[in-house]
Amino acid sequence: MAHIDLNDDLPGIRALMAFRPETAGPLNELAEILLRADNSLSRGDRELIGAYVSYLNNCVFCQFVHGAMAQYYLQCDVNFIEGVKNDFINSELTTKMKSLLAVAGAVQQSGKAVTAEMITNAKNIGASDMEIHDTVLLAAAFCMFNRYVDGLGTAIPDDPEYYSLRAERRAAEGYAHYDPSK
Repeated sequence: MAHIDLNDDLPGIRALMAFRPETAGPLNELAEILLRADNSLSRGDRELIGAYVSYLNNCVFCQFVHGAMAQYYLQCDVNFIEGVKNDFINSELTTKMKSLLAVAGAVQQSGKAVTAEMITNAKNIGASDMEIHDTVLLAAAFCMFNRYVDGLGTAIPDDPEYYSLRAERRAAEGYAHYDPSK
């Protein structure tokens, strides 16, 4: 049960966006820019960063929503996503993506946990300033989204199918004009 009077028929951030549509617009615009706009990182890689940070924050709703999105875009199975969340260093990701996930993980702990060595490492294996910037901003934004979802005690669907069934639709529609009631 949510901590405030929300439409309990809507789970996670969907209920919060329906509760306060005037904040939903800017939050969805930010998600659209960070997760879908033109970028040298693929949409799947960016969704994977969001899923990973959400996993570190123990935000079940966000890690499964964005894990399903990453799975859709990367055309992989759930075992790959779970493997990345649990041990990205030994996954089949590129070294660049591993370095960016290390940066994202540091941001999840504290912005000051990001070291010059992490950034140098990411640059040395091909990460651009834009990719590093967007990784840091994605990780910071997901910390905010995760705390928003969990801080108000929103409903969380237990069925993993709930998340995977919505990924294709969200990929097609995006976040900017998101209707939380659908």
